[in-house]
Amino acid sequence: MKIKIPEYTFNIQNKGRGTAIFDRLRKKYVSLTPEEAVRQNFVEYLIAEKGYPPGLMNNEVAIVQNGIRRRCDTVVFDRRGEPLLIVEYKAPSVKITQEVFNQIYRYNLVLRVEWIAVTNGDDLYCCKVDYNARRTLFVRDIPDYGEIAV
Repeated sequence: MKIKIPEYTFNIQNKGRGTAIFDRLRKKYVSLTPEEAVRQNFVEYLIAEKGYPPGLMNNEVAIVQNGIRRRCDTVVFDRRGEPLLIVEYKAPSVKITQEVFNQIYRYNLVLRVEWIAVTNGDDLYCCKVDYNARRTLFVRDIPDYGEIAV
């Protein structure tokens, strides 16, 4: 589904190696790539519009799957500290394909979250994983934190 989210303002610095943006979750400047711009804007949207607590969100979360170290773009946790939502970001020029979903599903084999979202800044796909029925249900919009958190 096409999304319209506000464009937020960020702390940006020009460094010797290029432009960097301040990541409020990692509390440091990171290289400003097209994918990173999508991440920072979407994280701000989750916080400002959807009530997601920044203290329960992490960017670049390391996991190990079958001995291979991988990184989830953003993981949101519930109030008990259990993973609740994984978000995968792509640059606006990257189409969201089945391969993108395969990537996030591989991450979810480790984390076993109930919610998955994929966005390139223009398109957003959000799914609820129903483990009992062994199916994934697409929803119209990413829910507010209070709707999905325990």
